[in-house]
Amino acid sequence: MTERLPPKPPSRSGRVSLWRYAKLFRRDILSAQPARLYHAWMAEFRTPFFRSYMCNDPSLVDLVLKERPDDFPKSDRIREGLAPLLGNSVFVTNGEVWKRQRRIIDPAFEGGRLREVFPAMWDAAVSAVDRLRPMADGTPVEVESHASHAAADVIFRTLFSIPIEHEIAGQVFAKFRDHQRAQPVVNLGALLPLPRWMPRFHRRKAKETARQIRGLIQDLTAARMAAIGQGTAPEDLATKIMTTTDPETGDQFDTDEMVDQVAIFFLAGYETSASALAWALYLLAQYPDWQDGVAAEAQSQIDPDKIYFSVMSRLRLSRDVFREALRLYPPVPMMVREARCPERFRARAVPKGSQIVLSPWHLHRHERLWDDPDAFNPARFQTANGKSCLRNAYIPFSSGQRVCPGAGFAMIEGPLILSMLVRAYRFALVADKPAMPVAHLTVRGEDGIWLSLTPRE
Repeated sequence: MTERLPPKPPSRSGRVSLWRYAKLFRRDILSAQPARLYHAWMAEFRTPFFRSYMCNDPSLVDLVLKERPDDFPKSDRIREGLAPLLGNSVFVTNGEVWKRQRRIIDPAFEGGRLREVFPAMWDAAVSAVDRLRPMADGTPVEVESHASHAAADVIFRTLFSIPIEHEIAGQVFAKFRDHQRAQPVVNLGALLPLPRWMPRFHRRKAKETARQIRGLIQDLTAARMAAIGQGTAPEDLATKIMTTTDPETGDQFDTDEMVDQVAIFFLAGYETSASALAWALYLLAQYPDWQDGVAAEAQSQIDPDKIYFSVMSRLRLSRDVFREALRLYPPVPMMVREARCPERFRARAVPKGSQIVLSPWHLHRHERLWDDPDAFNPARFQTANGKSCLRNAYIPFSSGQRVCPGAGFAMIEGPLILSMLVRAYRFALVADKPAMPVAHLTVRGEDGIWLSLTPRE
């Protein structure tokens, strides 16, 4: 097994001006941060307009996410860059609006529903294996785009019962990629305290791609509404969500609300799953002994001619590899909350309105919490340290009442596709195309993630 550690972006050196920090942040969230954040329990960052406090102390993370989540709502600054695409989705709302949305959404992702959508995940995994077959000749392949393709296929199959090859599904997928390239991380409204009435100046391309994506989702949603009315709708996630009634108000999502929610399902479900899957493949290519272990497990446990949910309980190594990939490369590297009232954190005053930054990226690599935090070691989760950190310092899907509703979904989809791919192909690093993580909307490879693959005998 190689001694080389998985790739990690360099930290910035020394203090920088707000203007310089904004430029660094816009280029890459991760390398804009100082190295001390991998050791500090808390760090303060001041600007002329607001204060930010990054909290790595597990007790503070629990306070914000679990003990008093209503006192630390999502910051409106998160909305600034994402509003053209996400509208008023559950990802950016707070308070009673958010609670109503979750009461309608959560039943679709309950445990029993995972079993129902599992055949669609299985079919997407089989399709991913088939799509890669013509490329399994040892030449370099940019696997991040193929991981995106597979994750998007899962979303379309489980949400709308259509494969990625469907005309509208293909268009949405293409437009999402265009939007990623057009949408900057930092919007002016995220840095300056602009009044709500002032227009936000988004790039023309970002606004146009968001409009196109939402238009396509509107078509899918309207067609499903009509099918529900006619009694011909399939029993998939979209139908479940669109027919669920809020137990407190009796409301259901209308078409416009459903468009907002579908947009975040794609961003959170497809984009984040693709990131985690691509990095898991890269890590297995870098550590071939672990890859061989996952392949042996998959070959012994997966019957390609039989779809059975119970196999997931036997893909333990694949699950731990995927979990370790989520630790080292959490798709959403930072989350921002806002203090609704004055607080005191670690004997330090935190004024009302301060930004509370929780960073899975730094928490998952914290030098005072994890053993060998920068090393790839899926076996860590069977150790006392790993089990303790899983409870107290592991939040790839957030935690508490705002935990991602699709967390269980992702932990089935990711290990399944990973196992199916590694069962069929051997993945290897490409010497002149090393991967370096950067964070924009999610943690991706700066120049993609390139691997070569060959068929397994």
